[in-house]
This record gives sequence, structure tokens and C-alpha cells, in this order.
Amino acid sequence: MNPSVKSRREELQALMRLAVPIAIAQGGQALMGLVDTLVVARAGTSALAAVGLAHNLFFAISSVGIGLMMGFDPLMAQAFGAKNPDRARALLWQGAWAVLAVGLVLWGLLLTLPSLLPLVGYQEEALEGTRSYLRWRAPALIPLLFFLMFRSYLQSAASVRPLIFATVVANVFNLGLGIVLVFGGSVLPEAFGPLRRIPSMGANGSALATLLSTVLEMGILFGAVRALGRPGVSHNWRPRWADLSQAARVGLPIGLHLAAEVGIFSLAGAMAFRISPESMGAHQIAISYASVSFTIAMGIGNAGSVRVGWAVGARNTPQARRSGFTAFVGGACFMLLSGLVFAVFPRQMAQLAGAPAEVIPLVVPLLMVSAVFQVFDGVQGVGAGVLRGTGATRFTFVANMVAHYGVGLPLSLWLGFGLGLGVLGIWWGLCAGLICVAFSLVWRFHRLSAGVLRPLEA
Repeated sequence: MNPSVKSRREELQALMRLAVPIAIAQGGQALMGLVDTLVVARAGTSALAAVGLAHNLFFAISSVGIGLMMGFDPLMAQAFGAKNPDRARALLWQGAWAVLAVGLVLWGLLLTLPSLLPLVGYQEEALEGTRSYLRWRAPALIPLLFFLMFRSYLQSAASVRPLIFATVVANVFNLGLGIVLVFGGSVLPEAFGPLRRIPSMGANGSALATLLSTVLEMGILFGAVRALGRPGVSHNWRPRWADLSQAARVGLPIGLHLAAEVGIFSLAGAMAFRISPESMGAHQIAISYASVSFTIAMGIGNAGSVRVGWAVGARNTPQARRSGFTAFVGGACFMLLSGLVFAVFPRQMAQLAGAPAEVIPLVVPLLMVSAVFQVFDGVQGVGAGVLRGTGATRFTFVANMVAHYGVGLPLSLWLGFGLGLGVLGIWWGLCAGLICVAFSLVWRFHRLSAGVLRPLEA
């Protein structure tokens, strides 16, 4: 008997029920970075440039850990698709061990990296603000990875309401605390009494607020995961090398792919920093906006990953194909609307970000470039998700390396420095790389789903 396949309408409805909460949670992570940028931008151009470079370094390093944790995504989703929730719970325990091991290594690397930048031409005095910010921001790495692991389990179990609650609470907390810590308690009304004596920490206050907010949302999801526990079912909490190595085989290409993708944008930020503080500030504001819209598309991709993983676990390849292409269409449609907003309101968005007067003329054209590549960025973000649901993660890494570093980077260097277009030329190079990745991932999923998709643990 042929396996059942949902109609396009039914699949879209099922995808959106899962995608909206996941996308809100995904966007909430980027929103914290955007809030940091909006708050720090009002502290001056130099502070914005220092925080921008620190953000680039943090996400370049943390992306490796995030990708490794995503190696558990298809394993958990396929376990639930195979009606084996106990296996998914056992994988969650193994994920916790992976978080501790990977998080500690990357934390040390993150604190060391700024000391290496003078070797590639950065001035020591220009890096002091970046180094200071990272001392407060780096401890957030481990709770961030735990948050992502809990999120993977909850979305695979279709328990997504806690994601919305955690995201809303953490972002409200981050905004209020960030303003107080950056500018000091004097910004509070008299009724707050002793809290008005909190000293101003400048940009470091934004890092501390984000750290505490990440711990808060991790704690909320931990409570939700505990509530889903099955009484009387015990699990081996000791490390199982077979599980860890299998997750690493799937997750390492994801980590390398994310590092390649984040790395190219971080490299673009480093090039902008070399041009001028104003260019770096413009890059940081534009990338913060683009990150918010992209993470919504990634949320749709994560939902597509779960839907595809469920179908693969149930050995229903036609349903996996329907789920994947529905996710592609949903991501493209959302990013088309996002691109229209970027194209119509670039100056208003720059002003909303509190960009200094000398930065606004640089931000506006970058937002216009972002409007052009929104759809392609969304398609490649969704493509990474649906391919992850099948367990096929190596191609995504190769596609990102070839497109970004074989196409995008040379174009960025030529346009930005060879033709003298500055940060605008750098962004057009990034746009070319994203277009290449998008087309390659759609082609790869089409080829894979035309055959038979088998579970990773078959």
C-alpha cells in the first residue's frame, strides 16, 4: 500500500502550526542581537563598531557549536517519526554531554581570538572595547547551546508553546535590563529607589544583559523538557560514544556550514572595520536587520526539518518531499515580503536603529542590497533545514564553501577594494554567494527526494 501524503493545503497548515512558534523562537535570538545594536548605537560610533566586531567573533565561533548540536535534530525528529520517544529522550541526555564538551572548548577559543587580531593588522587600542565586551558575552555560549538542545527536543516532540513564552520573556527582560546596564540606573523613574544607583557599564552592560537573558530562556525550556518526562522510564545518563559519534557525523558538516556562512559575514564585517568605523557601524546595523528576517526563514527551515524528519522516520519519502518543497515555498514567500519592507523603508529603518548621522548614508544602500538577496537567503536557509531532516548535511557545507569563498569573497574584494565601492561592494559580493547557495540546495533536495530516503538509524 502506498504511504499517505498530505495535500498541499494540509501540509502548509501543518508546517505553519509548527513553523510559527519555532520562527518566533529563532527570531527572538536575533532580536536580542538587534536590541543590543539599537541600544549601543546610542552610545556612539566607536562603541557600535567595537560591539559589531565582538558580535561577529561570537557568532563565528558559536556557529560551530550550534551546528554540532543540530546534529541531534534529525536523530530526534526521526525517532519521534518512528514512534520511539524514549530514544529521543536518550539522545537528549547525550546532547547535554556534547554541550558541555563543545561549549567549554569554544568559550576558551572565543576569549583567545581577540589577542590574535593584531597579527592581521588591527590596532591594539581599537580592540580594547571588543575584548572587554567578549569577557561578559562569552559565558552565554554554554546556556545558548543548552537552549538550542532543549529547543530541538521540544520542536521534535511538537511541544512548541514554551518556545514562544521563553522568547517573549527573555527579550522583554533583555531590553529593560540592557537599557539600565548600558546607561545606568539614573534612567529609571524615582519610584525604583535603590535601583537608580546601578552604575553605567556602557557596551559591557549590553553583554551582561544578554548573558542573563540567555540563562533565563534556557531555564524556561529546561522546565518544559522536564514536564514532558515519562514517569517510570529510566535512561542511561552516562556518555554513549556511539550516539555522540553519530550526532557528530551529522552535526560536524552543519557546524562547518554555519561557520562558513557566518564566517563570510564576519569577514565582511572585518573588512568594513578596516575601511572605517562608520562602515563597520553601517554593516552592523544592516546585518542585524537582515539577521532578524533570516532567522524567521530559518525557523521555517527548522519546522521543515522536523516535518521531513518525521516522514523519513516513518519511511514515507513522498511525504518528506511534499514537506520539504512546502517549506521552500513558505520561506521564499515570507522573505519576499521582508525584502519589500527593506526596499521601501531603508531610511526609516536606519533612523529607527539610532544610526549616527554619518552612518545613515552608508546604511541605506546596504539595506537595499539586503532587499535584493532576501528571497535567496531565505531559500538557502530553508534548504539547509530540509536537507538536515534527511540527515544529508555534507552537501550543504560544500555548497556554502564553494559559493561564499569561491564566488562571494572574490567579488567582495574586487568590488569593495578593487573598484573602490567600499562596504557596498562587499555586500554585493555577499549577495552573489547567497544566490549560488540557494539554487544548489534546491537542486540537491530535488535529487535526493526523487529516490528513497532512509532513516539515519536504519
